[in-house]
Amino acid sequence: MEIGRPRRRVDKMFVNMTVDQWDDVMRVHLRGTFAPSQHAASYWRQQSKAGTPVAHPRIINTSSPSGLYGNLGQTNYGAAKAGIAAFTVILADELARLGVTVNAIAPTALTQMTAGLDGFVAAAEAEKERTGFDAAAPGNISPTVVWLGSPEADGVTGRIFNVHGGSISVAETWVAGPGVSKNERWDPAELGEIIPALVAQARPNSTMAGNPRS
Repeated sequence: MEIGRPRRRVDKMFVNMTVDQWDDVMRVHLRGTFAPSQHAASYWRQQSKAGTPVAHPRIINTSSPSGLYGNLGQTNYGAAKAGIAAFTVILADELARLGVTVNAIAPTALTQMTAGLDGFVAAAEAEKERTGFDAAAPGNISPTVVWLGSPEADGVTGRIFNVHGGSISVAETWVAGPGVSKNERWDPAELGEIIPALVAQARPNSTMAGNPRS
């Protein structure tokens, strides 16, 4: 990579993805989230056992709308970011006894990484021209992170927050939707009517904005 040139995200359709491209993304995002969290959790547990617990310990991870809602060309990145969201929820439960809160943000902003996404850049510029507010500025993400790291956030844990411009919302986890049950094993021949009917009743998958697809 040329020195001084901004790094841009390079998306890759799954059928063209190599094992190295998969592993590299998992290593950076999933292992990169695990390693510092494990070190911090071990330290906080040590301090708690010694009778000197750390005040307001915090872990704030970074997920992504790609991981929560899905995005073409990002099976590796989206899977890693979805893993971070699940990691956040589970770790919040595990570390609750130590008083640690674990949350994550799923930010949307115009950075060096997204500068190559022409559609996103054009939409961001059009919104700025229309409203006078640069909703795509990365600085809009930091207030949520600052608050989550503050003593005021003691009661908030295991949550993932969508953050973009002046908008903040809670990303709700997977829930069990429409279902049927019986006290015996299903025959595959029965499911031709059952499963399509359940899908028809279920909430559609989401767009990248977190809204149901039409």
